[in-house]
Amino acid sequence: MRELDATDRRILRELDTDARMPTAMVALRLGLARGTVQARIEKLTASGALRANSARVIPAALGRPVGASLQLELDQFLISDAIEALTHIPEVLECFAHAGHTDLLVRVVAKDPEDLYRVSEEIRKCPGIRHTSTSLFLREVIPYRITGLLEEGVSE
Repeated sequence: MRELDATDRRILRELDTDARMPTAMVALRLGLARGTVQARIEKLTASGALRANSARVIPAALGRPVGASLQLELDQFLISDAIEALTHIPEVLECFAHAGHTDLLVRVVAKDPEDLYRVSEEIRKCPGIRHTSTSLFLREVIPYRITGLLEEGVSE
């Protein structure tokens, strides 16, 4: 992934505010040429810094208002099998390998508590999963954001 310069950060701040903002509007707001903004967006996308044609959909809009995290303990020889199986469960939004007493941290969504139980059981039955622990999200208090990281002067 390439290093972001001040212009990249300015463009990303605008897109973080409104991901559907037309390139010409971003250029106008930042006092840059439209071609410059378009080229930068293409480079950011190619480098993996920006997801192409992405829209963050709120799971509740898809009938999945219940969110939870599951901590998974795995058979160390079957980690790849477990991760592969998790990719086929639509309710699994994210999965992280982290430092701690468990092996994977998984973010899931569900229709209701009964559906969360079903999702948890589906995860528990994946190959290599020895133990799960579920924590229910009561409400979102800080939504996903990156704007603060794009501000000038933030440590890199």
